Amino acid sequence: MKKSIIFTALCSGLMLLASCDGNKTEKSEAQSDTLKTEVADSTVYGRCGKGSMMNTLELVTDEGNTLSFTIDEEQGSDVQGGMMAGDRMAVTFYKSGDENIAHKVVNLTTLLGRWTALDKDFTIHEDGSVESSIEAESKPYTAWAICNAKLILNTDTFDVLTLGADSLELESSKGIFVYKRQK
Repeated sequence: MKKSIIFTALCSGLMLLASCDGNKTEKSEAQSDTLKTEVADSTVYGRCGKGSMMNTLELVTDEGNTLSFTIDEEQGSDVQGGMMAGDRMAVTFYKSGDENIAHKVVNLTTLLGRWTALDKDFTIHEDGSVESSIEAESKPYTAWAICNAKLILNTDTFDVLTLGADSLELESSKGIFVYKRQK
């Protein structure tokens, strides 16, 4: 009888331990840096087509459709990173009559690469990962995504103010951050 009580207690303890371990996993996953957003992404993704010109973006979407967007600064169009045929693009837009007016265009191909500032040194990779080059950094970026033409690095969301061949300027609620491209 005494052995069965000990055995039952031991089994109960192991079951309790197993259930606690499961809760730790869920909690750690919920606290990890993720790119999940509760906002629906209205961005259209694709490749810049050969028919793109100064005031027109031809986009071959990831679904294989070809869309045309008017680039009109007077109507609020903002293109960051340029428009080179074959480059991967993220576009938000609105309709004006039968026309698609580009609101924000971010050249994702231009965004890729190594960016540095006084306190940050990271590389944005095509697969959605970010690699920090500063080992002692307290909160290094580990992942990136685009949502509604905004750059998300871990849990921080940034407006892309400037994206060029050698410079990146981002703005969040914490301020403006300027980076230089490293080769």
